Amino acid sequence: MRDKENKMAALSEKEAEAYLDARPRYPVDWYKKIAARTQDHKFAWDVGTGNGQAAIGLIEHYENVVATDINEAQLKRAIKHSRINYHHTPKNMSEDEMVALIGGENSIDLIVAAQAVHFFDLTTFYNVAKRVLRKEGGLIAIWVYNDIIISPEIDPIMKRLVDSTLPFRTPIMNLAFDSYKTLSFPFEGIGMGSEGKPVTLDIPHKLSLKGFIGFLRSWQPAMKAKEQGVELVNEDLINKFEEAWGDENQVKDVFYKAHMIVGKIPEVRCESEQVSEDGNKDLLHQTEVGRKQERRQPSDEESRQIKKQNTSEDDAC
Repeated sequence: MRDKENKMAALSEKEAEAYLDARPRYPVDWYKKIAARTQDHKFAWDVGTGNGQAAIGLIEHYENVVATDINEAQLKRAIKHSRINYHHTPKNMSEDEMVALIGGENSIDLIVAAQAVHFFDLTTFYNVAKRVLRKEGGLIAIWVYNDIIISPEIDPIMKRLVDSTLPFRTPIMNLAFDSYKTLSFPFEGIGMGSEGKPVTLDIPHKLSLKGFIGFLRSWQPAMKAKEQGVELVNEDLINKFEEAWGDENQVKDVFYKAHMIVGKIPEVRCESEQVSEDGNKDLLHQTEVGRKQERRQPSDEESRQIKKQNTSEDDAC
């Protein structure tokens, strides 16, 4: 029994490969549509690049891509390309060091965080993002997938598994499970989602039973439960999935449900522009300039009286 438990607890090399096979490839159309909205196409930054999947998608639309990750092991497995520069970014790296590494202030046309931003220290990340992103025409895009649609037979079993992970989820995991609806995003929307209102998209994929089981065994909520002594992806559950799947050699068409937000640096509007947009002309009168403009100019007679008074005061001195 112990040998069987140990076997299930540790992923074999084949299972690890199956897990990678289960991860969806982001549609090429996403990169094309987002790139069409950036002003320039010189530099893109893939944050939390992992195996470089998003970086490879970006290189089709940008001259150079810098891809960063906190995990050195992931970077060693990343897909190589002559125009992608991979960099390790440890936790102790300062904001200034990060900005310099990525390319400097106001240098990046597009920032992408694919299935990653909920793991970040958001304060640090957003500070760096606002510094390196081009103020004119630069965009930041984040997305996450958190559900999978396979078939009427399999989906209810998957839902029960998802529900069973609730006691083991961390606040970080819940950001992903909530579809980024509760994630702060201090950037101005461009019509492709906004803070609290991400757009929902489908990611089509093909999946084998082996890939699906490998994915579940390495699924973060299931791994978190295992750390606490609870095996959610147990033999009984696997048997249910196998029965619902049917032919174990069948590769199924599936859909991952994804959620995306794209934004830009908020425009800094002067007070007069805000007055014009709001239609509130009285606001101008609350400023010092407005108060000066409000003052009535003295008449000619009043000017002579003021001058005469000032002369009398000078004589008295």
